[in-house]
Amino acid sequence: MEKQALPASSCSLVLMEETKKSHLLLSNGNGGGYPPAASNGSLTVAGSAGGGGGVVGGACAGPDKKGGVVQGAGPGYQERETWTRQMDFIMSCVGFAVGLGNVWRFPYLCYKNGGGVFLIPYLLIVFVGGIPIFFLEIALGQFMKAGSINVWNIAPLFKGLGYASMVIVFFCNTYYIMVLAWGFYYLIKSFNSVLPWSTCDNTWNTPNCIEIFRHPECKNASLANVTVSGNLTCAELADARSPIIEFWENKVLNISSGLDEPGQMNWELMLCLIAVWILVYFCVWKGVKSTGKIVYFTATFPYVVLIILLVRGVTLPGAYDGIMYYIKPDWSKLEEAQVWIDAGTQIFFSYAIGLGALTALGSYNRFNNDCYKDAFVLALINSGTSFFAGFVVFSILGFMAAEQGVHISQVAESGPGLAFIAYPKAVSLMPVAPLWAALFFFMLLLLGLDSQFVGVEGFVTGILDLFPGKYYHRYKREISVAICCLLCFIIDLSMVTQGGMFVFQLFDYYSASGMTLLWQAFWECIVVAWVYGADRFMDDVARMIGYRPFPWMKWCWSFITPCVCMGIFLFHLVNYKPLTYNNQYVYPWWGEVIGWCLALSSMLCIPVSVLYKLFRAKGSFKERWAHLTIPVWGGHHLEYMAPDIKSLTSLSPGTDDNKVIIFESVM
Repeated sequence: MEKQALPASSCSLVLMEETKKSHLLLSNGNGGGYPPAASNGSLTVAGSAGGGGGVVGGACAGPDKKGGVVQGAGPGYQERETWTRQMDFIMSCVGFAVGLGNVWRFPYLCYKNGGGVFLIPYLLIVFVGGIPIFFLEIALGQFMKAGSINVWNIAPLFKGLGYASMVIVFFCNTYYIMVLAWGFYYLIKSFNSVLPWSTCDNTWNTPNCIEIFRHPECKNASLANVTVSGNLTCAELADARSPIIEFWENKVLNISSGLDEPGQMNWELMLCLIAVWILVYFCVWKGVKSTGKIVYFTATFPYVVLIILLVRGVTLPGAYDGIMYYIKPDWSKLEEAQVWIDAGTQIFFSYAIGLGALTALGSYNRFNNDCYKDAFVLALINSGTSFFAGFVVFSILGFMAAEQGVHISQVAESGPGLAFIAYPKAVSLMPVAPLWAALFFFMLLLLGLDSQFVGVEGFVTGILDLFPGKYYHRYKREISVAICCLLCFIIDLSMVTQGGMFVFQLFDYYSASGMTLLWQAFWECIVVAWVYGADRFMDDVARMIGYRPFPWMKWCWSFITPCVCMGIFLFHLVNYKPLTYNNQYVYPWWGEVIGWCLALSSMLCIPVSVLYKLFRAKGSFKERWAHLTIPVWGGHHLEYMAPDIKSLTSLSPGTDDNKVIIFESVM
């Protein structure tokens, strides 16, 4: 393999200690040492924190005086998988990052924050926050060839970052699957000649249910007591409920009065939950080789459905008004701080930053893959999808507003309200309604499914990386995925009860909220830019891709992005409002305590682990810091970062238990 020329501006001394338990054999692949890298640049030996190899730091002349710990990979260590082809990685990232948030949250934020004007703060934060951290996570995974925990061997003192991301992605996997269960339930109910949410003659409907509101006939105040629809007068019309809301609240959720009343379990919903978990399990259980193939369908088919829905949407009456309402700029909104906060929060949500899954996906790349170019391509696809989905959503919301005779602001909703109330209502008004309903909910299922199984993949990768190769078991991965899915499913049982929606919102609002993701992103930038060194990491990226990225990335990691993250984080904290459901039900104090426990369970991982490691180490504070921030290198780093590995083949393990072999390499 041809080695890349390394900059002569830095130099490091790598020292390796051999112990009697595990000798580090630097051979050409014979006798249990490191095998030579494949011609495509993928070396698949991954060490572990508990593996053999020793510890020693060193120094040499030159600006970079940091050494490193070399992790050995003795006999029995598995080779790390790599993507069959690079497009597998691209499609997996698209599938994970492009999810329900692009379709139901971005269009709502656009209309709420001044239409087309929202794109100004959105695009600005994409370039100062979204792309830099997106690139950082992928590049870090590719460079360290490890999951979300072991990737922080780059600065072992801050390994708590990895544990924090694992906690966040675990909670995310736990509650996000409920959206898929609801979508699957609606999909099954779509296979009826008459959609069950389009009529008021079902067992779950109340006397207040009304199919057509006829609001325009009630605009004249003198008609207050005139009967306009069924047996309801205009005065009573204000309390009327549509069949779609009653189907959602009375049939699907069968919602109780509050968090303190869990009620009975919805068996139909539980069967849907079991079905989607089984689907996720068989998508993930064989690793990236199978996941990389499945995402070709799950990531691309939603675009086909979106295009079909757009073509149908723009031909409906009222579509033009809806689209104009979506993109019409309101310049005065730029003065409001909330607009900028919404833009920043949406970027972190939709780019899936801070969850560790992007790091896991990047770790399966070839070492010399051009992840810099990939980051920009993926950012373009992600934001482009959000913008495109807005036209689809608002063409249909415009039709709904025209059909009901109300202003579009009254039908535009966010979150579950858009996916399970506004959209089902829209498709029920179309000709051949069951077909459009089935198509929409199938798209919803696929959009969420690839995000879900890549999230599970990221979590399982992080767990498996903790176990060295000596714990190899033939079905280790399959068993780990099964345990993960089962554990999440047990927690999910609390969300298929009558009070399940209150539990779901608790997880959504606190466990993987904007605050936890912003906190995570802030520390990622600080550790890479200031502890490991921004220039040093730029050199590492150059070793991988063959050229140095534009300095803008370094400036963002060092100054701009941490300031943006902390600014939005503090704004969230100052403007914190207690959680409510439908702006009516206020959560009890103990519900909020549970929520904050969910949030702090990930946020405290970082400071607690730092303090614990510093406390356990020996020496002065400066010595402890120096020792705990020495990177722990994997076997593949010796292949790619040493100028000539062949010169080491003459070295053989010593007889002394603690013999140290020292060699110097120019980097």
